Amino acid sequence: MRDDQSGTIEWPDGGFPGIRINPDTLLSEIVNEETCAAALEASTDPADRVLVLLVEGRASDAAELVAEARYKDPESFTLRAYEADVLRVSHRYDRAVELFRQLLTEAQGTANEALAYQYLGRMQFVAGNIAAAVESFTRALDLRVAQSADAALIYSSTVALARARDVFELAS
Repeated sequence: MRDDQSGTIEWPDGGFPGIRINPDTLLSEIVNEETCAAALEASTDPADRVLVLLVEGRASDAAELVAEARYKDPESFTLRAYEADVLRVSHRYDRAVELFRQLLTEAQGTANEALAYQYLGRMQFVAGNIAAAVESFTRALDLRVAQSADAALIYSSTVALARARDVFELAS
């Protein structure tokens, strides 16, 4: 856990209060436990609880909650992405990439396409396939810019792409 006062304020937004994306690992971290806990207490959305469990690395608890929530909302893009993210947290990278690619295929031409590329890029980065991550992050950024997405989303894609390019160049 990090506090916003210790240098995480410039980290991209992690999609939930108190959570930001570490620009080195490209993974979400709780940077303010009090803010996160208060927001979670106020939330009625099971996807929020799943996100926090995933950030905490609690894959089995997240998987159980995703299964319950998907029963009520089987078509939820967010819950399906979190289902794939459970595999990442469980270090089942190949299967996670496969599910993210399936989500991407289904999301093509929709508002979720950029998000699917972003998720896929993060998974590829974590799995060590940096060249593929660069391609996915580039596509996510291009789509977000073309769609005039929220500045926080464009910033997140920009940071991820810059990090992936840096790692790729260091490895070359």
